Amino acid sequence: MAAAFTVLACVPFVWVLVSTDGQRHTAGSVPDRPVAIVLGAGVRPDGLPSHLLAQRLELAVELYEAGSVQAVLVTGDNGVEHYNETDAMAEYLVGRGVPGDRVVGDYAGFSTWDSCVRAREVFGVEEATVLTQDFHLPRAVRLCRAAGIDTVGVGDSSLRERRTATVYGWAREVPAAVAALGTVVFRPDPAFLGDYESGVDEALAGAAEEAAGAEGSGRS
Repeated sequence: MAAAFTVLACVPFVWVLVSTDGQRHTAGSVPDRPVAIVLGAGVRPDGLPSHLLAQRLELAVELYEAGSVQAVLVTGDNGVEHYNETDAMAEYLVGRGVPGDRVVGDYAGFSTWDSCVRAREVFGVEEATVLTQDFHLPRAVRLCRAAGIDTVGVGDSSLRERRTATVYGWAREVPAAVAALGTVVFRPDPAFLGDYESGVDEALAGAAEEAAGAEGSGRS
């Protein structure tokens, strides 16, 4: 009985892996998308991004510098006073050279599903590259695609040298995949939806204007 239960519990995990196999890439091979979605992963007591979050943000910097994305949507938890993932993420990116008008903040990304739904419904994102750790990436891609976004993803693999952390990260995805399957089936509302926000539209418009100006200068 226990063995049968274990097998059944792993089915959603295998489904998540298989269904996203063609959408998970490295930073060097990922197809271009207009927007990178960076999922929150905690901040330190001093307000700086945690190690995991900093690694996700470094992927965003790499993709922006390579021209693989034109804007970055940072989505995190700002649900309580004195805890603000989103601003910490934005400040980190700006400090690493990403223009501030290319960075957009979502302050109600309380879960992976909430972040994906809000990216589509509140910020109008239709195509994106989602950035997270490699063990979380299959579920993040699956949920964002379920939310209606043409999603590819890049995962940070920096924890692979820390075996205990890597095993824990993958192990927690087994029950998380069960919850993800329920989310895809029942499609719950996010904790907070809210009105449409034009930040991503404005960031992409600015990127388009900059590209047009650069092209015009090249012709002259």
